[in-house]
Amino acid sequence: MNRLLVSVSVGALAALCSTIATAQQASPERATTIDEVIVTAQRREQAAQDVGIALSVLSGESLTQQGVTNVNQLQNATPNLEVEPAFGGGAAQFRLRGVGFQDYASNNSPTVGVYVNEVAYPVPVMTQGLIFDIDRVEVLRGPQGTLYGRNTTGGAISLVTRRPTEDLSAGLTTEWGSQDQFRAEGHVSGPLAATVRGRLAVSTEQGGAWQRHRDTGESLGDADRSGARALLAWDPSETLSFLLDVHGGIDKSENQGLYLLSDFKTGAIRNPSYVIPADKDHSKTGWGISPRFAASIGRDPNAKPGRDNSSWGTSLNANLALKGMNLTSITSYETLDRSEYGDWDSSASVEADTFFGSDVDVISQELRLASDNDSPLTWVAGFYYSKQELNERYYSDFTDLLGTYGQVTYDQSVESWSLFGQAEYAFADKLKAILGLRYEEETRELQGFGAAFGGATALPPTTVDTRMTPLTGKAALEFKPIDNLLIYGSVSRGAKSGGFTTYNTGDRSGIEPFDPEILWAYEVGFKADPSRAVQINGAAYYYDYNGQQVLSAVCGANSPVGRFTNADSKIYGAELEGVFRPVAGLRISQTASYKKGEYTDFIDLDIGKCPGETAYIDKSGDDIPFPAISYSGSISYDWTVSGFAVSAEANYSYRDEYPSWLGAKYDVPDYWLANASVTVGPENANWSVTFWARNLFDQEYDLTRNFFMPSASIAQPGRPRTIGARLSLQY
Repeated sequence: MNRLLVSVSVGALAALCSTIATAQQASPERATTIDEVIVTAQRREQAAQDVGIALSVLSGESLTQQGVTNVNQLQNATPNLEVEPAFGGGAAQFRLRGVGFQDYASNNSPTVGVYVNEVAYPVPVMTQGLIFDIDRVEVLRGPQGTLYGRNTTGGAISLVTRRPTEDLSAGLTTEWGSQDQFRAEGHVSGPLAATVRGRLAVSTEQGGAWQRHRDTGESLGDADRSGARALLAWDPSETLSFLLDVHGGIDKSENQGLYLLSDFKTGAIRNPSYVIPADKDHSKTGWGISPRFAASIGRDPNAKPGRDNSSWGTSLNANLALKGMNLTSITSYETLDRSEYGDWDSSASVEADTFFGSDVDVISQELRLASDNDSPLTWVAGFYYSKQELNERYYSDFTDLLGTYGQVTYDQSVESWSLFGQAEYAFADKLKAILGLRYEEETRELQGFGAAFGGATALPPTTVDTRMTPLTGKAALEFKPIDNLLIYGSVSRGAKSGGFTTYNTGDRSGIEPFDPEILWAYEVGFKADPSRAVQINGAAYYYDYNGQQVLSAVCGANSPVGRFTNADSKIYGAELEGVFRPVAGLRISQTASYKKGEYTDFIDLDIGKCPGETAYIDKSGDDIPFPAISYSGSISYDWTVSGFAVSAEANYSYRDEYPSWLGAKYDVPDYWLANASVTVGPENANWSVTFWARNLFDQEYDLTRNFFMPSASIAQPGRPRTIGARLSLQY
């Protein structure tokens, strides 16, 4: 299969060389021009088409068109990216090119790094704030570490917000939609003094509940979240600049409801024969909380599943221009106070009610020195330090099933430092070599992990730790046989730290650390502009995955209990992206991707025989469960009518079936989604109105399926069709 991918790529490149050579002889005026996109994926400003890595760029305008307000929704606009929410709360479980980590706890690092203005968010639940005032999102596929503060095996998602402007500007966007959905975003930006500029942006999202309690008709799912960001740019001299970023958010939203996949025979002690029929209507859900559990988590006995989270952070980015070099310092502090109640059995029966109380603090310091000259040699070298502190309470109420409740408490400390660097040397105009290295030391300590059931100690406070010292890096070649065609090939090695399974367990073996994972990535790709109206990019890859961290289980006294283990595997696939401007005003973009994975060494628990028997299955040779195919695209057309500018846009995406390691019952079926909008406003005016529809054809689909305890099989449905209007004002 590897030879086939390489053969296909070589054949495609040969055809493209011929096509480009012909196109360069033709008149470029036959169509409009594709705008050049500038990115900072390699820590300096470059045209995206000049960067020899698999990279997707989403503008802030396209995010608004598609209704993207949080990082989870990026999966519908990016090839080979899946973001699976955890049990209705939304905590992101990222997967990029099949490299992912399924964990609903807060303590482990993700395979995909998320950055906002170059600051890493190393705890996945910290990424759940509002996306607003965004200039662009850069999604990098493949291991990252020679240019970024943190080491990742899957890739990186970098969000870049809009910067303070030289001239005074302001804007306000308000949006209304179905189910009383409301969103507003505003900003003001401009000079504050001769060398100082500022920008303040705020956003809020409210309402939108579309699910109902199957018994009472009470609604669930209203959003209630707001965020603010203040940027201050100061240029005291031509060689020195500062950017201060202060931001925060509050999220008091209700959770998304879960529906019952099959009949639920409750284990309710009060009524052990009670059966709740499966929900044929996916807008139906259920919840209920016991008075004891409500008191222990500080909730009202009539509380709905939801959260009461607050976060804030600040960073200072300082840049000093030296002779032929630039020195950059990024100092940051981020904190999250999480309080979230979930009902994972989707019923009034008290069998899987959960609570997360998390306090997270992360400080980081990055120093980079980079070349700044016209030499054939360009380079960047850096140092990164990070310290994370997590205090967490994870409570579970099984009263109606087991007659007990669980309480897990622990602290976790993570400290890491690394040296990283990358150099590029242009042997000639057509050939460039790249070499990068990274050395890292990270220590993770799980402190005082204790578990109690029914108030009785099951595992006294226990401390365990793990450490990794990986050497990772990248070697690549870039070749430009003709203008407007870049061919690249790379070999890279990425690492993800080990960690701990922090679920309900009374056995010390349940919290023993799992090992780090190492990923060797082999990739070839091309970026081509056959004409000013056509852009085509493609990549093929093969991953050799050692120690892949896989969610398995241990056999507890009453049921299987999740636990991470390590396996070996291989993944291969390809992606293709294209942008076309065939006539003035018309823009077409398309993305397609395919991936396949297989375990090469994996011994897993047979959960079907637990708790009666502890047995194992050899899954070596089995497929890794993830969607094989994804496809997305958009079509937009701009024109004028009687002095009004009109823009019509439609975007669509396809997600293949998502097989589950839990069995066929929990496979998420494939689905299509489509959105559309029409924007109208006077030419050269400062306002416009947009009418939009999301999930235009009212597709019924699921985001995830799972079970909790023996009999509650649940799924989280996607949002049905919503329609609305948006008013945008700019000054």
